[in-house]
Amino acid sequence: MRPGGLGWWGEQRERTSPVNVLLVTFDQLRADMVGHPLVATPAFDRLAAQGVHFARHFSQAAPCAPGRAALYTGTYQMNNRVVANGTPLDRRFDNIAHLAARAGFDPSLFGYTDQGIDPRDAENPNDPRLDYFTGILPGFTPTFWLPDDQQPWLEWLSGLGYETGANGYEQLTTESDRPAEHSLSAFLTNHFLEWLTQQDESWFAHVSYWRPHPPYCAAGEFSRMYDPADVGDGISPGEQLHPLHLAALEIPGSAAPSSEVERRALRAQYFGMVSEVDAQFGRIIDALEESGMWDETIVIMTADHGEQLGDHGLIEKLGFFEESYRVPCIIHSPRNSDAYGSVIERFTENIDIFPTLAVLLDQEIPVQCDGMPLTQFLEGVEPITWRTAAHYEWDWRYLFLGDREPGWPLHRFLEHQNLAVLRDDAGAYVHFGDGSWIQFDLIADPTWRTTTTNSAEVLPYTQAMLSWRQEHLERSMTDMLLTPERTGRWPVEH
Repeated sequence: MRPGGLGWWGEQRERTSPVNVLLVTFDQLRADMVGHPLVATPAFDRLAAQGVHFARHFSQAAPCAPGRAALYTGTYQMNNRVVANGTPLDRRFDNIAHLAARAGFDPSLFGYTDQGIDPRDAENPNDPRLDYFTGILPGFTPTFWLPDDQQPWLEWLSGLGYETGANGYEQLTTESDRPAEHSLSAFLTNHFLEWLTQQDESWFAHVSYWRPHPPYCAAGEFSRMYDPADVGDGISPGEQLHPLHLAALEIPGSAAPSSEVERRALRAQYFGMVSEVDAQFGRIIDALEESGMWDETIVIMTADHGEQLGDHGLIEKLGFFEESYRVPCIIHSPRNSDAYGSVIERFTENIDIFPTLAVLLDQEIPVQCDGMPLTQFLEGVEPITWRTAAHYEWDWRYLFLGDREPGWPLHRFLEHQNLAVLRDDAGAYVHFGDGSWIQFDLIADPTWRTTTTNSAEVLPYTQAMLSWRQEHLERSMTDMLLTPERTGRWPVEH
């Protein structure tokens, strides 16, 4: 029996067709890796040919925990308030795992979700879960949890005869020394494929890959797949740089290597990591097709955030440039095969994934969701209304949380350590928490190195950002009235 869904008031709904759900995320994968002229991604290309490719898709925050909080809850950072790796996720938020459970699934996790426990749910002050942010999103069954220390992978490598220590990161720096079939990504894929062979009813699975996250070292033959001479050197920094940009260029963890040789080597390894995770994803597509599940499975592929990759002199994910936030998104929906091969150029966001899943699983869209369902695009229909810009945020208050100055936290210093970006077809407006701003003219220069101070050009962007924030104010209880008629939109229990 395939599971049906429950609506707001508990009525049982019948599915129109059998369905499985596979959500696949990659860590630090840039949007331009799909269809890149040099980088080989045959699996991503296969998915795009049998799905809908959202070509201007954005993550809502960085680094990992904030980006995933937005993806999993369908909310902007200004509402979920997960602002750093280590910020707890408030237990009041609904999420995709709870949605899957309401639809009748036992949602299975393969990999990680990087969501810290709400401290109010700790057993006591010594609860070890309070010591790390790499917890499991509430609602998921950790079928194969792969925490950031990568211990299960290290134990597997040790069993294969490799010398391993206690540090998973160090082993990632030597992935090029081992065959690709022994990589972290291959290890995770193996466990998912083994589980897949045991499924005889509908399933919901989230496969969360660490790669192409740093260290910049591709596995096995993929480390030698691209010649550094061919990979380019990225976008160089402009002439007049914002102070935040200048500060990032002084930080070893965010500044790109100083020499062109090193930058090209880094890019070649990143390209290799992308091709390797693509190959692992291709194994999953093959298994779904060979088992006959492909035409019964919704597949959603995206990333938690992007990667600077040397552009603007930066690496990793930070700041306001779109390289850190523009990510791929491809959806294969067997009910909507007429739209296969479509490329959507409208602005879409990771907060749209949750409401999209809700519609595809015949569930109500939770009141908390800031995103909009992508299902009309999947049906080949142009929505009557849609956003005209992408939005994302970055918060760096974690750098100051140990500095309890006199009056802390009565002053608003921490609330100044953030920014929000509105990016449309013509420009990108960056507003900082202290009231300062910068605007890029993307028509004159799509590389984000030309700014404008023309107030007539800037004013519409400031107004649009204020309207965006007002439109997405937190609304969990605001759209309901306590009356005998139960007026309004009432929250879903989770």
